[in-house]
Amino acid sequence: MLEISEKTNLLEQKSYRYALQDVENPNLYRDIYPYTQVPRVAFNHRRVPIGMPRDIWITDTSFRDGQQSVEPYTVEQIVHLYKLMNKLGGPYGIIRQTEFFVYSEKDREAIARCQDLGLKFPEITTWIRASREDFRLVRDLGIRETGILVSCSDYHIFKKMKMTRRECMNHYLKTVSDAFEAGVMPRCHLEDITRADFYGFVVPFVNELTKLSESAGIPIKIRACDTMGYGVPYTEVALPRSVPGIIYGLQHYADVPSELLEWHGHNDFYKAVANAATAWLYGASGVNCSLLGIGERTGNVPLEAMVFEYASLRGSLDGMDPTVITEIAEYFENEIGYKIPPMTPFVGRSFNTTRAGIHADGLMKDPEIYNIFDTECLLARRPSVMIGKNSGLAGIAYWINETYRLTGENIVDKRSPLVIALKEWIDKEYASGRQTALAIHELETAIDALGGLYKGDENHGNA
Repeated sequence: MLEISEKTNLLEQKSYRYALQDVENPNLYRDIYPYTQVPRVAFNHRRVPIGMPRDIWITDTSFRDGQQSVEPYTVEQIVHLYKLMNKLGGPYGIIRQTEFFVYSEKDREAIARCQDLGLKFPEITTWIRASREDFRLVRDLGIRETGILVSCSDYHIFKKMKMTRRECMNHYLKTVSDAFEAGVMPRCHLEDITRADFYGFVVPFVNELTKLSESAGIPIKIRACDTMGYGVPYTEVALPRSVPGIIYGLQHYADVPSELLEWHGHNDFYKAVANAATAWLYGASGVNCSLLGIGERTGNVPLEAMVFEYASLRGSLDGMDPTVITEIAEYFENEIGYKIPPMTPFVGRSFNTTRAGIHADGLMKDPEIYNIFDTECLLARRPSVMIGKNSGLAGIAYWINETYRLTGENIVDKRSPLVIALKEWIDKEYASGRQTALAIHELETAIDALGGLYKGDENHGNA
């Protein structure tokens, strides 16, 4: 049958209806996932069209997936981070939702405290075990939407759940029916989709979910979960690893609209951000993230990364305030006690710090030469240098100007007697066998020992 597609406005065949393949033995894709070897990327040279939705947004799992990977946050910490997310997401709610556990008294107190703030965004959702009692609990808390785990690879269906595909699908459909009965909108987490038989199980299952949704008059959200980080963003890659193929297939063969389609990825192979951006490009409105990327194993998609990815793709931050990212990072380190690796993009202590003397010389002439963007404007973080054996006079001068916030005629350069004297002291340190970078307090002590800032410097006034 031919129908005009609402997405492309072209005549398209609508006869593709995939039936469940209830196989006797699990399909573990051993040619792609040999387990004792590195997983392989297979190409079939099939392309799908880019289809960026009109509206895209970020959702958050910091208080669910993220909290499983660190010492649990206190209620006060959750409330504070929730307020920071609201501030970061801006008036249009680009950070649209965040999900909570509901099982402990502390979980429910955190939800109530955040609800009491009366903030529209991010909307509070939950993640629960699939049972009638939990659905009623969510409804009684005034929560509109909840996540439900519906693992979809044969690794989970056969090995963990000990079911056939048919038995598993029927079990899931019964669970979703219970959610509808309780008046809750289910968000189905298709766990391990990048190892699943996409046309043999995923598409037929989602088609059945759509039928249930239409019958109940309640929408169903689909979260495609790259649980092990196997997804790849390249074009012409074969399923089940193709992110473009998964998003396109869910839209085209399972009729999932963009606004009900979400990507949840992990960073096991360093592809979390690229895969999330690819999901946006090929039709998913939502990408699920966590603050600082904290999550299971190597972590989730870093929320702060997708703020900048959004701006890169849209050409605008659309009301988001990225300086809040620095507030979030400082709160994690100073209040929660989480140590951010110093080279982490956007939030690490050294993300815009250079050690090379030639780079420091460029920073002094114009920060744009070596800084990724105006980090002071967008992140309230001035570019900096770290002083070591290769810093050179330019690096030392730049460090002094930045550390002491010198401006105008007080700025020192590489001809300053203080800079030259400090360079001689640093050279002696490394000549004696030192290997590590110099700490701020060591440099400040050395400056004091040399007579203080500007002493004997004929080129500059007194500080």
